[in-house]
Amino acid sequence: MTTNSKALISIKDLKVHFPAGGARFFGRSNPIVKAVDGVSLDIQPGETMGLVGESGCGKTTLGRAILRLIEPTEGQILFRDQDLAQLGAREMRAHRRRLQVIFQDPYASLNPRMTVSQIIGEPLDTFHLATGAAKRRRVSELMEMVGLSPRLMKRYPHEFSGGQRQRIGIARALAVDPEFIVCDEPISALDVSIQAQIMNLLDRLRVQKNLTYLFISHDLRAVRHVSDRVAVMYLGKIVELADARAVYADPLMPYTKALISAVPVADPKVESTRQRIVLQGDVPSPINPPSGCRFRTRCPYAIAACAEVEPQLVEIKPNHFAACIRISSEQPAIESVAPGAAPGFRAASGAP
Repeated sequence: MTTNSKALISIKDLKVHFPAGGARFFGRSNPIVKAVDGVSLDIQPGETMGLVGESGCGKTTLGRAILRLIEPTEGQILFRDQDLAQLGAREMRAHRRRLQVIFQDPYASLNPRMTVSQIIGEPLDTFHLATGAAKRRRVSELMEMVGLSPRLMKRYPHEFSGGQRQRIGIARALAVDPEFIVCDEPISALDVSIQAQIMNLLDRLRVQKNLTYLFISHDLRAVRHVSDRVAVMYLGKIVELADARAVYADPLMPYTKALISAVPVADPKVESTRQRIVLQGDVPSPINPPSGCRFRTRCPYAIAACAEVEPQLVEIKPNHFAACIRISSEQPAIESVAPGAAPGFRAASGAP
């Protein structure tokens, strides 16, 4: 997949590897956990890029690596054509005002000893943006922006509901007028009745403030609601990337099909008749991922050739990318591919 020079964020072959804990094994060094293993992705200005996948696939690690909250092992993180991965701590600090995050747990991410005014105002202090009366006005403005009454600014996090605490976290992220925000499962810890409110708030703020989001979630309904494009991640790699409507209406990868089949449908008649795709086996360990296609050990369409080559993310349909040797632009539907055939082997392997 080629990168776009107009992208706000352009990730190129990004890897994040961690040494596994524990004692050394028979004199050898500890094994390596390949949490993110060669991801390339462009995020355009003003769009919401959804990132989905099972727990443990590397979604949060990827989001934090983009912000340098976790140090990448290899690869590039281009923000307006400047490689963040190569910046020192002091240089990176100058960029943090433009790159913010909304954390998954709205309670754990807030200091319980600080008032709402102090929490939201802390970024203003950090970047020397406002003091005194100007700071109080800015905090008040931010609280109103996310749907909180400024009269509550002297209260502490434990005095708020989960949805209100997440609004505080959103206000804190907006305090410095960022350009890009990583939304790390921002609704997973909230009641269903509150989730839609937070998603609508994020979407409204994106339009008003011209923000760009990486929206990480395992909730495919939420991602479908807020995202312009969706990237599907499996065991450290992007396996499918397309417009949100295309991913849900016409998924190409068997893994994506299984994820979407697990999303409940509101219509009881449709829900009772549709067929759920249940994947067999467990997710392999990122310490020792399978050779070739990492999904092959659970894929109902896997053949022997799937173990021989690691498929690349290639364009199967216009602006619809997938990583599978069993499909190609001529034969995009894996169900109709002849048994044992691998029409996308050459393109998926990166061969000329």
